[in-house]
Amino acid sequence: MHSLEGAVRSYAWGSRTAIAALCGRKVPSDHPEAELWLGAHPADPARVVLPTDDTVSLLEVLDSDPHGHLGTPTVERFGARLPFLLKLLAAEEPLSLQAHPSARQAAEGFAREDSLGLAIDSPIRNYKDASHKPELVVALTRFEALAGFREAHRTVALLEALHVPELEPYLGLLAGQPDSGGLRALFTTWITLPPTALLALLPRVLDGCVAYLTGPENGREFVEEIRTTLQLAEFYPGDAGVLASLLLNRITLEPGDGLYLAAGNLHAYLHGMGVEIMANSDNVLRGGLTPKHVDVPELLRVLDFGAASVPILAAESVGPFEWRYRTPAPEFALSRVELGPGDEAVLAPGGPQILLCTNGAVSVECDGGTVDLDSGDSVWLSHSDPESVVRGRSDGAQVFRARLGELGDDSVG
Repeated sequence: MHSLEGAVRSYAWGSRTAIAALCGRKVPSDHPEAELWLGAHPADPARVVLPTDDTVSLLEVLDSDPHGHLGTPTVERFGARLPFLLKLLAAEEPLSLQAHPSARQAAEGFAREDSLGLAIDSPIRNYKDASHKPELVVALTRFEALAGFREAHRTVALLEALHVPELEPYLGLLAGQPDSGGLRALFTTWITLPPTALLALLPRVLDGCVAYLTGPENGREFVEEIRTTLQLAEFYPGDAGVLASLLLNRITLEPGDGLYLAAGNLHAYLHGMGVEIMANSDNVLRGGLTPKHVDVPELLRVLDFGAASVPILAAESVGPFEWRYRTPAPEFALSRVELGPGDEAVLAPGGPQILLCTNGAVSVECDGGTVDLDSGDSVWLSHSDPESVVRGRSDGAQVFRARLGELGDDSVG
């Protein structure tokens, strides 16, 4: 068991207050802090604190003894790499409209771009590795997102409610085929509009959005969706992704709610702070709302247009102090441990684990050693570590536990 120091990632959409405040640092921070990475991704690995107070990259630790730190079953299934990446995420502004590939698509795309001689750090490369990237976010604050294509009939109703004559030709694509095929046709048309056509259509649509919000309140079913479109237009004027946002489910997570995103799910995080866990990959296909590389043909290849709601995940109890968020991802499992002063949660060993304290204070005891964690602190537990005991040192102590998806639920005593 060792303390872990995460890597702060600074992106323009990040917050100058959220991560800094949670970690007990000065507010505001010098730069926007978007993510705190706790894992062994080559782009920014966390650092393990040694008994000498020196630190070493978690990548180096794993390379020194992959079977001891990850476990032989993990190495045999996923290779000599940590299968998951745990993050704190703080969005002050909207993230890009994006989707992630399936395992097959990622392997094919990575091999294809390798064969073309694209460098891994090329700004036009889509596939940084050969892995898929299922992900789960759990809200620490109220968390707003767009995720998944809305059921076609409801989107037809939304577009009709705007009363924009210029929308009629496009509305017909979906009204005449209110299914995944119609959604594909409409999204593809909008995302590939020539600049002159986009500049002619988008202002009229935004005028319709304003009229919708300022009109009679009775029967206004889509207020949050329309307001979001207007907000996105302020951040990304003239971007086709603003139109595409009208096709997606608008989702609000309250603290403790989870959202799981499988391959092909078009989504954009809008605002809020959460704990995020994903397969250890950096593969992102972007469709707009970003100055970064956008590859529309490749995005269309991976998107799932099946109209379906994206359920909000509630954690289920797996012991007196632990609640787990169930997903089908074999690379990761995430659970939440909540303790009061003197409460003790016993965590079973097996496979690599990371514990992240997000509120209050706890101590973690393992193999005769003890590490105190305050909010923002984390600890690394390797496969070879025995069971650990997490003890509450304050009211409202909260710890998130990241581990492999295959492990069972008999983990808390």
